[in-house]
Amino acid sequence: MPRFTRLILGVLLLIASAQPCLAGSKPVVFFGINLRYSPRTMYARYQPLMDYLTENTPYRFELLISRDYRQALNDLKDGRVLISSLGDGAFVEAMLLYGAVPIVKPLNHDGKPFYRAAIVVPRDSHAQRITDLKNKRFAFGSHHSITGNLLPRYMLERGGVSVSGLEYRASLKNHDAVTKAILKGQYDAGSVKEVFAGRYWQYGLRVLAFSDPIPSVPLVVRPDIPPPVRDAVVAALLKLDRRNPAHREIMSRWDDEFQHGFAPASATDYREQIWMFQSIPFGCGSGCHR
Repeated sequence: MPRFTRLILGVLLLIASAQPCLAGSKPVVFFGINLRYSPRTMYARYQPLMDYLTENTPYRFELLISRDYRQALNDLKDGRVLISSLGDGAFVEAMLLYGAVPIVKPLNHDGKPFYRAAIVVPRDSHAQRITDLKNKRFAFGSHHSITGNLLPRYMLERGGVSVSGLEYRASLKNHDAVTKAILKGQYDAGSVKEVFAGRYWQYGLRVLAFSDPIPSVPLVVRPDIPPPVRDAVVAALLKLDRRNPAHREIMSRWDDEFQHGFAPASATDYREQIWMFQSIPFGCGSGCHR
C-alpha cells in the first residue's frame, strides 16, 4: 500500500474514534446510522439533528453513516460511535448482544411514544382484508426488522394467512425498498413502518392493516458512554416541545421519525420486542440474539 494511502487511512481511523475528541472548541461525538436512503437524502434528513445537538450541548456531533445495519451495529460495538439510531430490530440486537442502552424514544404525530407496522398494498388493489392476501406475492423487510418482518408474520397468521400460504415471499433490505417494489408491481403487498406507509401514500400505497402499537425505536448508546455526553443528549432532546411553534420549526427539518419530539426510554420498555426476537416460530428461537 502506498505510504500516502496508509497515511490517509490512519488519519481516517483516528477521526473515527468514538471517544469524544477535540475539534475546535468542542469535543466531537460520532452519531451512527445505517444507510436508509441515498447519501444526499441521508445528509438532508439527519444533519439538521446533528446541528441541533451541536448547538445545544457542549459537544460537536458528526454523522457516521454505515452501509447497512450490520456495520452500524459493529460501529457501536467497536466504539467508532457512542450513540446510534438503528433499525427497528437492530436496536434489540444491540441491546441483547452488546449491552446498548436506550435513552430516548421518538413521539408519533399524536404525541405518543409508539409506532405500528403497516401491511400495505397498491391503492387499486382488490385486497380489502388480510385473508385476501392468500396466494399473493409479499415483500417483507429485513429479517431483523420488527415492523418489516416479525410483526407482519404475526398479523398474517392472525388474519388467517400462513406465511407458507403466500405465492411468493422475499425479505428486502429496508422499508424504502419494500415500498418501491410494491409501487413497481413486483409484489402484491408488503410490510413497513407506519411512517413509511404515510410517506408513500401520495405515490399510490394504501394501508390494508395496522399492528397494535409498540414502543417506538429508541436512540441507543454504548454502555460505557461518558455520563455527561449521555445526559447532554437526553436533556437537549427532551426539552423540545411539539406544542411550541419554534420547536416544531426546528424539528420540521429532521427525518419524519423525529419530527414530534422525544420521551425518556429504558430497557424495560422493550421486553415484548425482545420476547418476539427470541420466540419460536416467528423470531430467532435458536438463540442467535441471546
